[in-house]
Amino acid sequence: MNEHVNILVIGAGSIGKRHHNNILELGGKSQIMSWRDGGLDRATELIKSGTFNGAVIATATDIRLELVQLCATYDLPMYIEKPVAFDPDELAKIYAIPKALQERSIIGFMMRYHPALQALAQQDLSQTYGFNLEIGHDVNQWRENWVFSESYAARPNGGGVLLDLCHEIDMAHCLFPQALNVDVASLGHDDYPNVDFASRITLHGENCPSGTVTMDYLSPVSTRKIALRGMDALHDFNLGAQDYRISRAGGIETLDLPLERNEMFHGIMRDFLALVQGKAPSDNPLLPRMDKVYDSCDLIARAWQARKFHNKITGFVS
Repeated sequence: MNEHVNILVIGAGSIGKRHHNNILELGGKSQIMSWRDGGLDRATELIKSGTFNGAVIATATDIRLELVQLCATYDLPMYIEKPVAFDPDELAKIYAIPKALQERSIIGFMMRYHPALQALAQQDLSQTYGFNLEIGHDVNQWRENWVFSESYAARPNGGGVLLDLCHEIDMAHCLFPQALNVDVASLGHDDYPNVDFASRITLHGENCPSGTVTMDYLSPVSTRKIALRGMDALHDFNLGAQDYRISRAGGIETLDLPLERNEMFHGIMRDFLALVQGKAPSDNPLLPRMDKVYDSCDLIARAWQARKFHNKITGFVS
């Protein structure tokens, strides 16, 4: 199905390698390049060759605009890793590319392929009055061979937990798209200026519930949960434990939503490869096609800019 597709993956970190391998597993061709191996000059050389049908941009967040504009020059569809930008003005420049190209490009919000989020999106949430999405994990135990201080996450310009774990902001936006006003309280560290190690994002708007997204690099036990509070039902979804409960006056309903994590990556990549080939993507109602997710990308960028550091942590080891 995808044997005639050849994708250039720009960025050879863990996520770039995952995308590269997934393209191969889905039957496509892929070449991966490290940004450190020639940077924009090398990327330009490869794209100008006419060899590739699309590009995956999996560089650090501060290396986005120039690559998006390069791909747009050659009308090359893109899979752009999240977050797209941490500056709303830069995001607007990225979104200045032609609408037709946006319609063939994907933003890497792979959690939109999680069966729990899709199940919630299909629920009647009109009686909801509050929500909280929570994610936390000790970043020192995050990945094999991972050293926080040497990573993109430790950078003062574009680092921190809010950008790193911004899937939760996007998930909140999927469920409550009118909650576009944002306030953020963050914890910092003397050794890492302008880097948030924990952030509490408050979202609100007219004619919609208000709620929070909480995230941290500090929790000794990995946690990922969604809690919705409504006058008709309480939704308590523990994504880490794959335990999904809906409590109503008549009792508790438990949903069976099995998940193999890489299937979300396969799902979003299948849709990207379909768009590259001019084919119809899946019927996922949350499809993160570039032209459909500007508000979510802008919300993430504004949230990062809105951080207020109210306290600091000590004793962090990396």
